[in-house]
Amino acid sequence: MLRARVVLNPAAVVAPVNRRTFGSFVEHMGRCVYTGIYEPGHPSADEDGFRTDVLALARELGVSMVRYPGGNFVSGYRWEDGVGPAEQRPRRRDLAWRSIETNQVGIDEFAKWAEKADVEIMYAVNLGTRGVQEALDVHEYINHPEGTELSERRRTNGAEKPYGIKLWCLGNELDGPWQTGHKTAEEYGLLAASTARALKSAEPDLELVACGSSSSTMPTFGAWESTVLEHAYDVVEYVSCHAYYEEHDGDLGSFLASAVDMDHFVNSIVATADAVGARLKSKKKINLSFDEWNVWYLSRFQSAPLPKEWEVAPRVIEDQYNVADAVVVGNLLISLLRHSDRVTAACQAQLVNVIAPIMTEPGGPAWRQTIFHPFARTAALAKGDVLETRIDSPTYETARYGSAPVIDAVATHDAATGDVTVFIVNRDQQNPVELTIDLSAFGADLSVADSWTLTDDDLRAANTRDEPERVTLRPTTDIPTGALTEAGTEVRLTLPRVSWTALRLSR
Repeated sequence: MLRARVVLNPAAVVAPVNRRTFGSFVEHMGRCVYTGIYEPGHPSADEDGFRTDVLALARELGVSMVRYPGGNFVSGYRWEDGVGPAEQRPRRRDLAWRSIETNQVGIDEFAKWAEKADVEIMYAVNLGTRGVQEALDVHEYINHPEGTELSERRRTNGAEKPYGIKLWCLGNELDGPWQTGHKTAEEYGLLAASTARALKSAEPDLELVACGSSSSTMPTFGAWESTVLEHAYDVVEYVSCHAYYEEHDGDLGSFLASAVDMDHFVNSIVATADAVGARLKSKKKINLSFDEWNVWYLSRFQSAPLPKEWEVAPRVIEDQYNVADAVVVGNLLISLLRHSDRVTAACQAQLVNVIAPIMTEPGGPAWRQTIFHPFARTAALAKGDVLETRIDSPTYETARYGSAPVIDAVATHDAATGDVTVFIVNRDQQNPVELTIDLSAFGADLSVADSWTLTDDDLRAANTRDEPERVTLRPTTDIPTGALTEAGTEVRLTLPRVSWTALRLSR
């Protein structure tokens, strides 16, 4: 049997756990909004038309923040179309996803949903087809208290108090040639800096996110961030990162090591941002907003073009996720937590139906995809501080990422309660791994409270409308190849092949 070891020390703190790490994303794309979060006439719909079954699942998922309204969608969006009497709102073409936008949900409706879901809003402005003035206008509508044309329009529309949104994205993926209003780094950097200065003159304590690379495979990766930050370093707090992963041509080994690439992405952008700061002689540190990440079978989407007909809420990229996908999602969360000193905001894309942990049917049920479970359990258990995790693990070779450790892990420690939680993946496709966790630095009074594992003999097993609980978390000791023992200041677990585990220890 393969063996690995993890050593933890409460004094070796990376950073506090950031609740914004557990963000999600609602874009006006496919069925994310319409028949996703919003479906008047559904048996579960509330007085505002929101599906309460989806709201309950969003709360269970532990989402802390939601990016809205896009995404590629925002680069052609006119925010004012989505406010005022619903029957007077225009229907528009959405070029990004080749669909019809009815504008029945806009910022006022979404703010109501966010309040019900108890989530913070991260708002994205259109810097594709629009610019500084339009960003100031939507900010005035959203955040100005009263006494101006747009703040009074908001009050007339039913929201007496401002929404108080603090985190704003300055456009979306303007590095991508697919983006409406695509720009060079120089063009975008100048526009982002001008927009940021204007917004901060209206509200100085806003937190602003400049567009970074839409993928680490972009030919401008690194150079884009460098140029943009040369212009905007002093007026933004974040640069964004976007990354999606999939299994290519049956190469499961590389896919299971996707977090190796996420680590590389983070480290590269941190180095780039810090280099710009050094050139500018600035003591300020730019943090990362990893505000789009997930498993997405992009190759399937690229081989199946968008609908020819212009429809409202067409079915677009409704990927069905399996066990291996869930293990990778759990591992990507491990990577995000590991970098909590610089990744202080993140959004899994998206929340409902569109590459999402929650699925719905119009007029029908809502259910949890496999990827729901590692996200929900991590959001619930990761508290206190992220600890440095020393891992001694066997390695294996991957075609995409070179040598990768079989075991990856991260741990959190809540000093207030004494709880320690360790999140672990076993990437080996054939073998269980006996993992020893050394807790000697904590003393002798920690014991196992619970341990949950996601795995299955069938790595392609998925949850569906007919079998919504086919794949779920199970106690580690209930799995035939799983085991857990305690010996003094060590805990030993046998981790099944291709599995994700959350182990919680208490005093």
